[in-house]
Amino acid sequence: MSAGIMFPAAALVSFAIAALIAYPVLTLMRKLKAGQTVLVYVDKHSGKSGTPTMGGIIFLAAAVITCAIFGGMDFSFCAVACAVTAAYALLGFLDDFIKVRFKHNQGLKAYQKIIGQAGIAVLVTVFSYRNRYISDTVYLPFTTAEFNMGWAFIPFTMILFIAVTNAVNLTDGLDGLVAKSAASNMIVFTLVCGYMLAAAVPESDVLLRGQVQSMGLFCASLAGALFAFIWLNASPASIFMGDTGSLALGGAVTCAAVFLKIPFILVFIGIMYMVSCISVIVQVLVYKLKGRRVFLMAPFHHHLEYKGVKESKIVTYYTLITTVGGVIGLISCMAAEYV
Repeated sequence: MSAGIMFPAAALVSFAIAALIAYPVLTLMRKLKAGQTVLVYVDKHSGKSGTPTMGGIIFLAAAVITCAIFGGMDFSFCAVACAVTAAYALLGFLDDFIKVRFKHNQGLKAYQKIIGQAGIAVLVTVFSYRNRYISDTVYLPFTTAEFNMGWAFIPFTMILFIAVTNAVNLTDGLDGLVAKSAASNMIVFTLVCGYMLAAAVPESDVLLRGQVQSMGLFCASLAGALFAFIWLNASPASIFMGDTGSLALGGAVTCAAVFLKIPFILVFIGIMYMVSCISVIVQVLVYKLKGRRVFLMAPFHHHLEYKGVKESKIVTYYTLITTVGGVIGLISCMAAEYV
């Protein structure tokens, strides 16, 4: 099946699967009383306390099932991406479970979460470094140049996974925010895969084409599932994705960037994740050093809320900026020759 047919078909199938399982999962979470306890100092969100969480199960299950249906598991790129995404989802699930079980907003301790993220990052980094289609090479944006990182690829990739998963996790604070941003990311990666197959990867390299197509299948499937999830997650959210979803999406986004050898695209498509992460770092450092806060609250989207900007507007702004970043990121990839 050609990519031009497979990718849209996979997105539609994944959307349908996610739509079918969404309400049963929501009903189950309500019966189990798996509600999110909202931080007391986020007073604007007090009405959201008790909203079912762990909704990331919905789009993760739909995407993995779709990849299996379309034969993606026959290729290591897709199979490993699914495994890594599921592993981060499991870590997030443990965090969510502790929050739900003990009825507070503190799940895994920070060091426990970092250890889990680092452990997964080590495994996927080793796979990437030893894979002949990835190895230690990355492509530079807006050029045809490639850069051989050598052994530096290992710490770089590990740090990238930890940084992106945490950044996406920090961004997940408003209804629909991460779901819409990640859906935009996955569409961009799907288009990159389509471009690579159409104009960059040689027809003679059948094995590489299969890997790239399987990666496009993974991204298209996740995009379709996220669109179905947004139906329940948009404001006012009926269910939250929880850390189950946000950590999984961070892992998925990073897998796509690393496996396609375009990690620097994250600077463009992940611009708002970076804003969230940097705002938290700045807030903590300045407070520790000078005893004052730069923002009314971090991450930055909560600062905007305290400034009186409506939640729906913030989500719209973030999504638009992410989409523009996605277009720039897509253009940045079209100059490279993926051989």
